[in-house]
Amino acid sequence: MPLTLYDAIVPTWLQVTGSVQGLIDKAEQWCTDEGHAPSELIGACLATDMLPFAYQVKSCWVHSALALEGAKEGKFAPHMDPPPDSFDGLRDLLDQAVSVMKETDADELEAIAGNDMVFTIGDKFRLDFTVQNFLLGFSNPNFFFHATTAYDILRMKGIEIGKRDYLGQLPVKG
Repeated sequence: MPLTLYDAIVPTWLQVTGSVQGLIDKAEQWCTDEGHAPSELIGACLATDMLPFAYQVKSCWVHSALALEGAKEGKFAPHMDPPPDSFDGLRDLLDQAVSVMKETDADELEAIAGNDMVFTIGDKFRLDFTVQNFLLGFSNPNFFFHATTAYDILRMKGIEIGKRDYLGQLPVKG
């Protein structure tokens, strides 16, 4: 059976979105247990020239839910609003992402895979893709970059998490 575009991205996005939701829970628990303000993690950066934890989580939403919605419209532009400043706000974005992914129809996605897709930043920057190339070659790597960076920020701050926390619920047989 051939692998569909849906099969190539949505199940793993759902898996890792679940793991990022778990990371938020562990981050919040760490703040409670260790007496740290949530802002210490929400605003934490891996490096001085990188964006904070909240942005990394928000970007998982952008490069899953908004990417799928953009694919249906044939256009995508980065979401420029600031990320939420609370764990609950970050959870809400990921809940929205899960809803969009679960509502995505595999046949509909397959039907638009070859359609034109444009990525823009204002009037100054434009990249032309097909829907398939945009999702696989742009949003997919961005999604995993931001999920990994969120994980790395929490590790850097001393939260006891490991590879299992990143992998989330594995799609094991049975």
